[in-house]
Amino acid sequence: MTVVTWKAIHLAGMLLFLGNIILTAFWKTLADRSSNLVLIRFGVRVANLADIFFTLPGAIMLAAAGHFMAPSYGGLLHTGWMFWGLVLFIGAGALWLMVLIPLQLAQARSLRSLRDGDAIPTRYRKLARAWAMAGMLATLLPLIAAVLMVIKPQL
Repeated sequence: MTVVTWKAIHLAGMLLFLGNIILTAFWKTLADRSSNLVLIRFGVRVANLADIFFTLPGAIMLAAAGHFMAPSYGGLLHTGWMFWGLVLFIGAGALWLMVLIPLQLAQARSLRSLRDGDAIPTRYRKLARAWAMAGMLATLLPLIAAVLMVIKPQL
């Protein structure tokens, strides 16, 4: 494949990845603030599904295309903006896998036994706050990486 084709795949991956993490955080936060158990359950379930159908494929597209394009730009170890972009991307991925996914699963478990109309448990609220904080960092890291990819500063 040509570099232009890999760039298109990289851009599509970035749109899926960043678009999903930003929009999922937005509507899940709105669902959490509603205090409506039905909406909150739906938000947690759809956040997990969105990760499978959008975040993961976007990350795979980003990683694959970045890997194949890196030599065209001098390689990862010789290009500062590319190296730091990768470090930020890996950091976001580590946060997603080690913090956000476990928090989402714990949130879903904390809601499982509730009936419609039950109060939202304090445990869920604590998990949701932790998810929001970790999610902000996991969103900021790839946003900075995207800026580095676009402006390509000499680092």
